[in-house]
Amino acid sequence: MSKKDIRSLSPKQFHDVLSELGQPSFRARQVEEWVWRRSCKNFSEMTNIPLALRKTLEESFDIHGIQVDDLQRSSDGTIKNGVKLHDGRVVESVLIPTDKRITACISSQVGCSLDCHFCATANLPRMRNLNAEEIYDQVVTIKQQADKYFNRPLTNIVYMGMGEPLLNYANVLKSIEKITGDEGLGMAPKRITVSTVGIAKMMKRLADDNPRCNLALSLHSARNEVRKTIMPITNSNPIEDLRDAMVYWYSKTGKKVTFEYVIWEGINDAKEDIDALVKLCQQVPSKVNIIEYNPIGDERFRMANQDVINAYINALANVNVVAKVRQSRGQDIDAACGQLANKNTANA
Repeated sequence: MSKKDIRSLSPKQFHDVLSELGQPSFRARQVEEWVWRRSCKNFSEMTNIPLALRKTLEESFDIHGIQVDDLQRSSDGTIKNGVKLHDGRVVESVLIPTDKRITACISSQVGCSLDCHFCATANLPRMRNLNAEEIYDQVVTIKQQADKYFNRPLTNIVYMGMGEPLLNYANVLKSIEKITGDEGLGMAPKRITVSTVGIAKMMKRLADDNPRCNLALSLHSARNEVRKTIMPITNSNPIEDLRDAMVYWYSKTGKKVTFEYVIWEGINDAKEDIDALVKLCQQVPSKVNIIEYNPIGDERFRMANQDVINAYINALANVNVVAKVRQSRGQDIDAACGQLANKNTANA
C-alpha cells in the first residue's frame, strides 16, 4: 500500500507527528515550509532537517507529486498540461497568457458528474476528487511555467477546469488556504475565482466560510425551461434557488457574482432570453462575461451571430450591468473553455 501523503496532514497533525518523534515544535513549521512553500518532493532535499528525522519521515510518509505527462503550446501562447496524478489518473490544467495577466485554469475532479451538454469534460465519468495537494501542485506547475516561458508571474487562478469545485468542497477550500497562506504561495484571495454550475446550498456555505475569493456562475440561461435542456443540474437547482444563494453570497462577502454566459443560435438567442438575464442581473449584484463558444463536436451548439451578442450587451448596459466579451484562447490545442478532456482518453 502507498504511504500517506504528508501534505494531507493539518498543521496540528504536523505538530503532533513531530512531537511524538521527540522533535521541537519549530520542526513541524520547517517541514511544512518545505512541502508547501518550496514544493519539495523528496525528504532528502530538506537540508535543515536532521538526517535521522528525514529518514524517519521517508519511512512513514510520501509526497505525491504530479507529473506533466503531455504539454501542448497554442499559437496564441496558451499552454495545456496533461497532468498525471500518483494513481495514474489524468486531469488537464491550462496556462492562459494575456497582455496584463497570466491565469492558471485548474481542475478539481477527475472527470465530472454533472452532464452539461456543451462541455467536453461531461463525456468523462467522475472518477474521483482531487486532493488539496493535487490542486495546489497544478498552480505551482503553472507558476513555474509562467516564469520559464514568459518571464512573468502568475497573477490569477480560476477553478474552471475539469470537475465541479463545490462537489469537492473541503479539498478546494484547503487548496485555497494553502495558495493564499504564508506557508504556501502567499497569493491574494482576490486573485482566485471559483466557478460553479450552480449548487445553491454549497454557494451559501462558501459565503459563510468566506475564503475571500471570487464566485462565478456558469449560467448560460436565466430561464429554467431553457437551462434544464442544456444543464440538468437545473432540475434540482432552479434559477430561483440560485438567485437566493447569490443574493446571500453578496450579503456575506460584498462581492458581485460573475455570470459566465455563452450565447447559442436557436437555444438562448431570443428576446425572452435577453430579458430574463437582464431581470436576474437586476436582482443579483453581478457582472457578465460573454464567452466565445468552443466546439466539442455537437452540432446542436453553434455560436449566435454578432447582432444577438450586441443586443445582450446593449440591454445589460441599459440597466448599468457590465458585460464583456471574453475571447477564447487555446482552441487549436483543445484548451479553451469547455474543451478540456475532449481528446483525453487516459481516464477511459
